[in-house]
Amino acid sequence: MARYTGPKTKIARKFGEAIFGEDKVLAKKNYPPGQHGANKRRKTSEYGIQLREKQKAKYTYGVLEKQFRNLFEKASRTKGIKGEVLLQFLEARLDNIVYRLGMAPTRAAARQLVLHRHICVDGAVVNIASYSVAPGQVITVREKSKSLEVISEALAGFNHSKYPWLEWDESIKGGKLLHLPQREDIPENIKEQLIVELYSKS
Repeated sequence: MARYTGPKTKIARKFGEAIFGEDKVLAKKNYPPGQHGANKRRKTSEYGIQLREKQKAKYTYGVLEKQFRNLFEKASRTKGIKGEVLLQFLEARLDNIVYRLGMAPTRAAARQLVLHRHICVDGAVVNIASYSVAPGQVITVREKSKSLEVISEALAGFNHSKYPWLEWDESIKGGKLLHLPQREDIPENIKEQLIVELYSKS
């Protein structure tokens, strides 16, 4: 399966949420896409509800099925509440940290910055979007990339205090992961327990 590169509004309408950020079309058409989207009222099964929640999490964080299952299995072996640990692992991905630090306007843009070698972790360039950032590590923009318009525009006026698990240092144009976030601090509208229930059946 290739990474989804199709219309993002179509996916947002499927879930009824702006999972990729502000969406003007979704605001006008907050119902599923398709010819009968506005009239469709079919009852969804328990399995369907659980599957939908997993798909929403995958699209939100830009993760493929194999990566997602691997993270779930890792979460299952880790001490703590499975669903919460899964979200913590997703939040610790390098592309997500770059997005949360305000270096990019979207997770997709953050992924591109990482893949194109514009991001450093503890001073060394890392071009793996799924790289798991550990507490204490510092994420910065590569020196020769600090003048990139996409980065400067994203950082302009960004509220760096909105995520308590991250610390921004303006002098180095970078931030540090202080600790993994608590569930109540993660703003994503994901019912992680449904994902745990889905995988427990397989």
